[in-house]
Amino acid sequence: MTERVGWGILGTGRIAVKFAADLRHAPGALLAAVGSRNPETAEAFGRRLRIPHRHASYAALVNDPNVDVVYISTPPSLHAENTRLALEAGKAVLCEKPFTIDGRQAYELIALARQRGLFLMEAMWTRFLPATVLLRRMLADGALGDVRLLAADFGLQFDVDPCRWLFVPELGGGALLDLGVYPVSLASMIFGPPAAIASLTTLGETGVDDQAGVVFRYAQGQIACLYTAMRVTTPTEATLVGTRGRLRIHAPIFCPQRMTLTLPSRKDRLIERRLNGNGLHYQAIEVMRCLRDGKLESDVMPLDESLAVMKTLDTIRGQWGLGYPGE
Repeated sequence: MTERVGWGILGTGRIAVKFAADLRHAPGALLAAVGSRNPETAEAFGRRLRIPHRHASYAALVNDPNVDVVYISTPPSLHAENTRLALEAGKAVLCEKPFTIDGRQAYELIALARQRGLFLMEAMWTRFLPATVLLRRMLADGALGDVRLLAADFGLQFDVDPCRWLFVPELGGGALLDLGVYPVSLASMIFGPPAAIASLTTLGETGVDDQAGVVFRYAQGQIACLYTAMRVTTPTEATLVGTRGRLRIHAPIFCPQRMTLTLPSRKDRLIERRLNGNGLHYQAIEVMRCLRDGKLESDVMPLDESLAVMKTLDTIRGQWGLGYPGE
């Protein structure tokens, strides 16, 4: 892998625009190509972001020789199909969260990437932000002692739109996969996979989960209490409680820049870690670091953990009786 890494963006939605704009903060990243199923959309996206190669199909994008890594930014129901297309073309892949819509799809993609010796990573961008990097260091250093409790939430208010993928069961819509995946992934980063899961949901008029509450218990007795919603806006914060103190992750937990550390008999300490741009480039930097080091997956967001998170989400939905087509 040369110093310059050619990126191709598959899909042209809002997150694709933000990711493309943030690549300028990633040294060595070359925004080489964009692909859309609509030629006019690809052309407009490419002009807006000065992307030299604009493709009227996803197949053309993944077969572009200027592209080393494909960033998948389509709705969750297309992640498996689009990622497979890129892997079969021999490309490294960074796929937006949620990694897939279920554990079976995640397992199949991981097996394909490993069989072909190709890099694959879930684009859980929060993992790579400066505040999250510091959080992992603090936990490793025992700043909170033995962490026993986590409370976290993520809810945003959306108007019901039966045509928007968030409200379409067939497209993997609902609060859990789009928003709840963040606190679930945070809990996974801190505690690993849960030993027991209890959850409740409220299904909306289009049949997707409007809101949900989840409790995880872990092998060593730790507890995580999480909730998510897409008809109301929640604080979108997290609190970790350990035997030595607690840490509040200020909103928004999906892109944190401020945390407050509370220790007994000490003044609260505000910790800040500012971002460049939207913060989406940190995951791109990790992808390029792995490629240059000859690694097929990231130690920060390993494939086995992405699979474990998808299986956890499967278990939660199974408790609700909520399935997706093809499951």
